[in-house]
Parts: sequence; structure tokens; C-alpha cells
Amino acid sequence: MRLPALVMVLFLLGGCQEASESNSSLTAHDSDKPILAVPTSAGPRGEKHALFGDLHVHTMYSFDAFVMGTLASPDAAYDFAKGGVLTHPGGFDMQLDVPLDFYAVTDHAFYLGALRSMTVEGNALYEHELAEGVRNLSDEKSRGAAFATMLAFLLSERRAELIDPVSSTSAWDDIKAAANRHNDPGKFTAFLGYEYTSSGDAFENLHRNVIFKGDTAPDLPFSRLDSRNPEELWRWMDEQRLAGYESLAMPHNSNGSNGWMFSLTDFDGKPLDSDYADLRMRNERLVENSQIKGTSDTHPALSPNDEWADFEIMKVRIASNLASQPQGSYVREALRNGIEFQAKKGFNPFKFGVIGSSDTHNASYAGAEDNYWSKTGRLDDEPVERGSVPLAQPAEDGSAYLKTYRNQWSAGSLAGVWAEENTRTAIYDALHRKETFSTSGTRLQVRFFAGYDLPAPDANDLINKAYAGGVPMGGELVAEAGQSPSFLVWALQDPNKSALQRVQIIKASVRDGNSSEKVFDVACSDGAKVNPQTHRCPDNGARVDLTNCTVSTGVGDPEMLVRWVDPEFDESEHAIYYVRALENPVCRWSTWDALRTGVEPNPALSATIQERAWTSPIWFSPASE
Repeated sequence: MRLPALVMVLFLLGGCQEASESNSSLTAHDSDKPILAVPTSAGPRGEKHALFGDLHVHTMYSFDAFVMGTLASPDAAYDFAKGGVLTHPGGFDMQLDVPLDFYAVTDHAFYLGALRSMTVEGNALYEHELAEGVRNLSDEKSRGAAFATMLAFLLSERRAELIDPVSSTSAWDDIKAAANRHNDPGKFTAFLGYEYTSSGDAFENLHRNVIFKGDTAPDLPFSRLDSRNPEELWRWMDEQRLAGYESLAMPHNSNGSNGWMFSLTDFDGKPLDSDYADLRMRNERLVENSQIKGTSDTHPALSPNDEWADFEIMKVRIASNLASQPQGSYVREALRNGIEFQAKKGFNPFKFGVIGSSDTHNASYAGAEDNYWSKTGRLDDEPVERGSVPLAQPAEDGSAYLKTYRNQWSAGSLAGVWAEENTRTAIYDALHRKETFSTSGTRLQVRFFAGYDLPAPDANDLINKAYAGGVPMGGELVAEAGQSPSFLVWALQDPNKSALQRVQIIKASVRDGNSSEKVFDVACSDGAKVNPQTHRCPDNGARVDLTNCTVSTGVGDPEMLVRWVDPEFDESEHAIYYVRALENPVCRWSTWDALRTGVEPNPALSATIQERAWTSPIWFSPASE
């Protein structure tokens, strides 16, 4: 069940007063209060609704997914997204509690369909020296060996041997046809897309998903075999746009890039300039800040004063055990660097909105904390392989648990958009204007406006007035002399998940050429007030019983709505603001694994998790700009 964007208007009743002009808030105090359902298609003309989807899904056509045992087709993936049952490579059934609104199969463009073709007699790749191993994948050891061999091939001088235009074209045509078959305007949106999977020689991740707006796409996608330089991808996208193929690239797993994703130099090591910024922002307006392989919002080393920064942090680079440096690898720091560029040089190469997605290699969304399927097929379909349950016998070094980076993984993430209707055009346009948000997996809805004439929270026709008097997330606000803008935040819980604990606004601003950041709690659950000195809500007392994963009842709010004014606002400073909404804690997937196996949770892992949502930023520019 999802919730209507304008339910707040029905909720706002008489007797609600503003606490002050600088911090007026309204929150519900009865966690059992019924919440209305929302239709998947939009309501009256002009209204926007929150739609949820996954724009990062791999099927049998991705070389790694096939090695992991995934035999599901794009058709099967889309059926799953719409509520159907899909069999996991491990043999059990997967099904969503609530169908998704939109989905995109984004198989790796390089070696697209190649490994599957190695199992088809008569195909050119059937006789390749790797093919017999691919046809005899029987256990984790053989699958891991095949995956390692493929990676070695990719980095060798022999990489061209696995390029088969027939296999790639056939797979790409099937991916496009499946998306068009399953696209159902007003009910379900299926996007054409793929993954551009570039990296450095030491596994510095530079992966992007490319999503097309329409029902057609180029004959073949641009891959790392064409160029490992993302700037060449963007130039190709420019060329294809002129040919009628509109698209957006969305980088992911910057956390595993070792500082490359948001480097202050280009791919060739040259300082960034305005041409680079224009090229990137024309093609890459969003970044995936959360997915199975960890969160890329921020890192404790980059945000030491943010108590919630240490959230689902993956410490290694993709497909390796090499450490990934935080600097240059996280979105908040990139946003800060972007406004520093704007203040100093007049351009911003990092003006990103955010989405979440899964990066599943099972053709399915990843599941949930209490129903976790992970992402790498037969390689981690058992809790012991995920490091959440002890080994049957200690390892040679005495370790009780398997040493694996998979225990750092998350249960997934979702992309949220505010769109007028569930169609390719409406959702793509929302992505393009960055009226987007990401969640760590729940259907938590969040909305964010800034302006000089925003309505009070109890105003009639609140959302239309907010659009008229300000800008939504993803937008830009310019200073008006002598005026401080206000910010309107609304969050609504996923009724199938935990209640809301608090809503925060994260601010970064530039003074004397250097940026800083600060986290402000702006709404508290259960009628509590924000401490004006610490800018923090008191603990609402929500707890988790780790013996059975039950949670506190009667605490937390189903809805929060607040108008806030920045007490430290300076109209001369470049700034960004974005929202983070936090739910009450629940058991992490690793704790559920342990509970169901009848063992104690792995003490090295977080026992609980606070699911959350992040909005795209709103940028503030001084009037001189």
C-alpha cells in the first residue's frame, strides 16, 4: 500500500498552531492512526504522486549474473516487479509484498549475452576455451573461479575474444522488446536501460546506469570496450540525443571508487573546467546514493559531527578486498565541492539529485531486512555465505565467520519520484528535473520545498501553494535581498514498516572559499521539541528486542510536516539543503538471519538499522550570481 501525496491536507485539522515562524511543525501523535492508500496512477490534473521503482537490475544477459546462477530473463524480471513470483537461483521463490511502479533491466553492456551464448550450441562462443567451465558451474567454488577468470580476461589483451556482435545484438534486442512489452502507461513503467561498467586497473569503480526516455534506443549500447573514460560515454549520449535517443546516466557505488567518482580532476588528470561541468551535468543529473553494496551519501570520516553517517558503509572497492578511500567517493562531499567550484569559478560539476536502486543480480529486487535475498545468486543464498551465521567449523585462522565483504551489504534501496502519472515521460521528466528521493528500502515518502512565500503547514491547498511560492527538491533558489527563505518538509511512513523518529535538514555552505556542513533536526516524533542549542530531538525511546526482533509500539509518528527557517542563514553564501528522514530502528537482515538459524547475531555487525530516506538537494545562490 502506498500513500497519497496530498493526504496531509486531510490530516491537517483545526487547533494546530505554529510554534514559531522559524520552526513551525505539525506531527501526528497516534501511531495507530489510519493512513489512506494511494492509487498507482496520478489523481487530478497537475497533482504529483510518489512512485517507487528500481533502475538497476541484472538478468541472465549480464556475464556476472549468469555465472552466479541467474537464468531469469528480462520478461521474468518485469513480471516480478509487477508482483509475480520469481525463483531464486538457490531454488526458493521470491515475491514482493507490494509491486513496484517502475523498473529497468540494466544488464552490463560489455560481454552482453556472451556467457549465456557459451551454453548454446552453434554460437560462435560455444567453442571458446572458457565455455566448458561456464557450462559446468556446479558450486560456489566453480562459480567464483569462473567469475575471477572473466575479470582477468576483461583486463587482459585478450578481452576482444569475447566480443560477439551476434550475442550482444540478440540480447540487447530482447531487453528492449521486453521493456516495451511490459510498459503499461498509467499502471507500470518499464524503462529501456543498461549498465556502463567502467573501472580503473585497481578496481576503482566508475559504473553508471543509462536510462532511455522512449521506446527506442541505439542499435548497441556504449560500453567500457568502447572506452573506459566516462566523458566519452557522455559525448556518445550527446550524439545519440541528436539522433533522437534521450537518456540520463546515473553513477552508482561511488563508495567503491577509491576517490575516482567525484575526483577534482578529469579522467586524464586535468583540472575540471566549465566544459567538463556542462558535459557531465547535461548527461548525469542524478547519482544512486544507496543500494545493496552500501550507502554513498556520506562517511564518518567525512562527516564526523553527523551521528547517523555510519550507515551501511561498504569499505572496499567493487569486486575486490582493496580498501576504498572516502575522499572523492561520497555524494555529500561532492555536493560540497560543487558549491565550492560554483563560488570560486562559476561552475558546478557535481550538481546531482539522488535516487536509490538495488543492483540485484537475481533479476529481482533485493527483498527487505526481514526477507533478505541478497544479490549474487548462488554465491550468497545461504546466511553462512553472507557472514551473518557462523561456519560449521572455524576457519584455519580460527575465524568463526566467513570473511566476506557481503556482510557489509545492505538490503537494498528504492528510487522515489514525484510524477503526475505513471508513464515513461512523467517519470523521466521527474528524474531530469531531480524531483527525486532515495530510500534504504522502505516506501517512506518525503517532500521538500524552499521559498520566500511558502504557506503555513495548515494552509489549504498546501502543495499547490508550495509550488507557487517556492521550488521543490532538485531546484535552485536565488537570494532576495534582506529575506530568509523558509523550508517546507513533509514525510509519510511506509505503513508496512516502522514509524518515523525524526526529520532532518542537512546543510552545506561556502564561506571564504571553504565549505562546511551541519545537520539540523527539524521535526521530532511523539510531540517532542528540537533542542535549540544542539539542534537535536530527544531520544523517543524506540527499542528493538534482539531475541525476537519485535519493536517498541506506541512510539514514532506516521507523518511529519514542518516549516523551518535556517537560524544560521547568510544570503551571501552558496549553500545546499537536503532532507533525511529517519524511521525507528528495526533488526538488520543479518540479525534476522541469526534469529532464524537459532544463533546469536554476529557481534561484528550492526544488530539494528534505522531505515531512512534522502531527498535531492535544493541549491541556494547569492543574488550576485
